[in-house]
Amino acid sequence: MKMPAVNTSLIQRRESIASMLRQIVGHEWVLDDEAERRPYESDGLAVYRALPLLVVLPQSTEEVRQVLAYCHRSGIKIVPRGSGTSLSGGALPIEDGIVLGTARMNRIVEIDEHNRVARVQPGVPNVRVTEAVRHLGLCYMPDPSSQVIATVGGNVAENSGGVHCLKYGVTANHVVGVEAVLITGEVVRFGGGFVGANDGELDLLGVLIGSEGLLAMITEITVRLTPLPPVARVLSMGFASVDDASRCVGAILADGIIPAGLEFMDRKVVDAVASMLGEPHAAQVDALLLCELDGTTVEVDMLVKRVEAIAARFNPVEVRVSESEAERERLWRSRKVAFGAMGKIARDVYVTDGTIPRAQLPEILRRVDALSRQYGLQYANCFHAGDGNLHPMVLFDSANPGELERAEQFGADILKACVDLGGVLTGEHGVGVEKRDLMPYQFGESDLAQQQLLKCVFDPDELLNPGKMFPTPCRCVETGRLRISGGHLRFPDIPRF
Repeated sequence: MKMPAVNTSLIQRRESIASMLRQIVGHEWVLDDEAERRPYESDGLAVYRALPLLVVLPQSTEEVRQVLAYCHRSGIKIVPRGSGTSLSGGALPIEDGIVLGTARMNRIVEIDEHNRVARVQPGVPNVRVTEAVRHLGLCYMPDPSSQVIATVGGNVAENSGGVHCLKYGVTANHVVGVEAVLITGEVVRFGGGFVGANDGELDLLGVLIGSEGLLAMITEITVRLTPLPPVARVLSMGFASVDDASRCVGAILADGIIPAGLEFMDRKVVDAVASMLGEPHAAQVDALLLCELDGTTVEVDMLVKRVEAIAARFNPVEVRVSESEAERERLWRSRKVAFGAMGKIARDVYVTDGTIPRAQLPEILRRVDALSRQYGLQYANCFHAGDGNLHPMVLFDSANPGELERAEQFGADILKACVDLGGVLTGEHGVGVEKRDLMPYQFGESDLAQQQLLKCVFDPDELLNPGKMFPTPCRCVETGRLRISGGHLRFPDIPRF
């Protein structure tokens, strides 16, 4: 994997750069010792590592503003980082750049229950928002599996989803405003403090959500709060084959039912989770569906009966229905711990997240199985079945020569298959470095050129999160911008048109 060339002169200036940054954020919040920097050398995609020049931990928008302005003047690259749960290498450091972490920007600034919004700093863990407003009968609906530690700022950067995104939408549907700092140090605000604040404007709010830290550093987010549903129940349905479970997904949605969540786990995941939680399923279960239905009591009871009747057409081995909130949470816990549980059965796991039209679910699962045989590697499946967002997990051992490379190619071929079936490279994990070199497989030259042009508008010197998303440098100078250094234009006598 090729990253931007390292500027060795910046590494030689590490001490002086650290001294300048300490004047902004305080001495203890600039980490320059190798042992202190080592925990930041990778994110959730741990097969790629690089030791950052420095780690800087600001506490306020003003400190972020000053850090970015200094880095802009000095030509220092910046990699924004939340809690490091990205599975696409989106927070992978670079050796001649700083990691700008949001761990200290972890305050819930304001809760406005009347307008049903909350203002939070980017380092607030996702689950804390719901914990703070649950007593008001509200919640923050996006709930990725890593929500206990994943930050709201990181969710915005990747436009994360979660198990409830089928009915309630992804992060973009729940953010009404942001405050951000441009690479020049200018503070900007898009959207506002109420639902609909961005309506009628040029949608720069939508531009920033999902931009993976390439355009600006987000310092505050206004999120939409959703009333807790009166009743929610979960059906856990075990099927004798992956194909039966896949066809049941299509039948539920074709019947006009929109579950709050509809999740799929195959037998390997079921066994791994069972070994962790001590909750086994019948030996004949080859695939498990979790279907959550919410609404009023009458509505939910009726929907449960309809889903049970639909599932019966596909010969389920077992069907369990939650009868209490505690039982509902217990059934969901198996899905929430699924990725972590894979450590029970594999030394290394590579998780990707292509997305396909729901009707293609049986076909993509057949193709993944064929690729498994082709590459001689096992895999497991655990994903958001309702919206076609796959999370195939390639199981390998990086200690065995060649297995990492085979796992990477296996994952790349899964993503190409998703595109071939009318889908896209990523649903919620982002592009980062993992899918960067596959971008031309989905997008043509003109598509990528337009995306890079937008990057140039925000960050012409490519200092923010370089080496991510685009397979080639943006070459912003070729868009017609004139570079000026020290107030002087190079070769001023040459006519320019």
